[in-house]
Amino acid sequence: MLSDEILLGVTKPARYTGGEWNSVVKGDSGIDCRVALCFPDLYEVGMSHLGLKILYSILNDRRDVACERSFAPWHDMEKVMREKGIPLFSLETKRPLNEFDMVGFTLQYELSYTNILNMLDLSGIPLFSKDRDGSHPLITGGGPCAFNPEPLADFFDCFVIGEGEEAVSEIVDAVIENKKSGAGRGKLLERLSAIEGVYVPSLPAGVAGMPKKIRKRFVADLESAPFPEKPIVPFINVVHDRIQIEIMRGCRRACNFCQACAIYGPNRFRSPAKILSLAESIYRNTGYDEISLVSLSSGDHPQIMEIITSLTGAFKEKAVSISFPSLRVEEMTSRFPLELTSGRHTGLTFAPEVGSEKMRKVINKDIPVEALKECAYQAFKNNWRRIKLYFMIGLPQEEYSDLDAIVDLAREISEVKKRVDGRPADINATISVFIPKPHTRFEREAMLPIDEVYRRQKYIRDRSRSSQGTRSSRRSKVKFIFHDARMSYLESVFARGDRELSKALYIAWKNGCRFDSWKEYFDLERWLSAFKEASIDPDHYSSRERKLDERLPWEFIALR
Repeated sequence: MLSDEILLGVTKPARYTGGEWNSVVKGDSGIDCRVALCFPDLYEVGMSHLGLKILYSILNDRRDVACERSFAPWHDMEKVMREKGIPLFSLETKRPLNEFDMVGFTLQYELSYTNILNMLDLSGIPLFSKDRDGSHPLITGGGPCAFNPEPLADFFDCFVIGEGEEAVSEIVDAVIENKKSGAGRGKLLERLSAIEGVYVPSLPAGVAGMPKKIRKRFVADLESAPFPEKPIVPFINVVHDRIQIEIMRGCRRACNFCQACAIYGPNRFRSPAKILSLAESIYRNTGYDEISLVSLSSGDHPQIMEIITSLTGAFKEKAVSISFPSLRVEEMTSRFPLELTSGRHTGLTFAPEVGSEKMRKVINKDIPVEALKECAYQAFKNNWRRIKLYFMIGLPQEEYSDLDAIVDLAREISEVKKRVDGRPADINATISVFIPKPHTRFEREAMLPIDEVYRRQKYIRDRSRSSQGTRSSRRSKVKFIFHDARMSYLESVFARGDRELSKALYIAWKNGCRFDSWKEYFDLERWLSAFKEASIDPDHYSSRERKLDERLPWEFIALR
């Protein structure tokens, strides 16, 4: 299927070859169900996703299941595949996706939706669920975007709402039972709808035309939950090319804008002993020289100091660094020896989100600013080179004075370093745009229009330049990086959309939209044309406040 001529003619052929260390290849003997796990983005992005690694390990631990992977082909590879009639295939056995029993997509980001349609089309699988029969794979979806599945409902047979470790095996059991009984696709969908946390969009709606209530699935005991000890080691660099160990789930902070806090609860923890055991096993099986402790807020783990101490002691002779991608300011200053948080001393990342005390109260995020400055001082004193900051604009009740506060806070943190060596620090401050997400306290708020986002971005840029004055080694050095307002706008449309959006999504894909999350390929005008052709006003979903008596498309999903 893949000749050397084809592989040598595309960028990064290792995206398509498979055969990586720890990948699993099974024959046909004893296999009752074949599952393809698909990530609708490049290999380098998908292979960094921990959820895919967990499900891959769980399914391949079953003797009766063969689980394989597939990713969105880059433009050059898609062109070759279409020209030569090569269907989209799995990496492990190069089997076309339309020959699998089940094809599962990770729904991580709204701007990957056109890639999902493209992968189905490349596989020869009908895009719309109504056009599939028993000869086609079951198309499933799960991940954070499944908490409002309606924009994708016409394309999927079912969704897993919540965590998939237990649900995925129950779905596979239903597929196997249905195959052995010889029942049709309709019976399979009925079986699936009886599984807790599984939503089947094609089944009859409940009261007032809304789907029946679907309760979120979650793993009660994280300590005993399966975790991959032999993760695949890619041949090429991927986004997160390191050991990833999830130390906890959930977040006690409950920021008003944060969907992750809402959908990943309740709080659950892995013990220090379990974390150390996983780290040692994965290190032996991969040879990575960095361990990242993953969670929404690692500093909230009640035994985080014990975890740090045990990992540092176990790996100090192996030149393995320990990193914490999500630490809170107050934890860093009160509980963390900074020299332990990384072996490379390159940069720390904090997310103040806002600059003013007023906005801190609005978003319900108690950020001790003086503690942040003290943390920055201690970091610079311990030879850290730079600090990254994350802010958000467009939040409810925001005024231009609150934008001033963002600029001032970033500058003040930069200037903290002067206390160490007389020079300001390099600060990269990323400014994202507030998007009202389902299941948050701000889910009914409106997003700022694109033009107003541009005005506020320009205001911050101009204010920063005027506050920093002329270039000088003694003046603060803050670089503001802004998210693309147009991409945030489209994300907000699909984040709060309903089933009507499937029309525009299909048209946009037909008109060539691919890799919309890649700035160089994002084309808002093409999307606006698709909305117009579908007779849809995207502002209806994005820039409009929802009244309290308005039914929301995702109300049928229960988080508790």
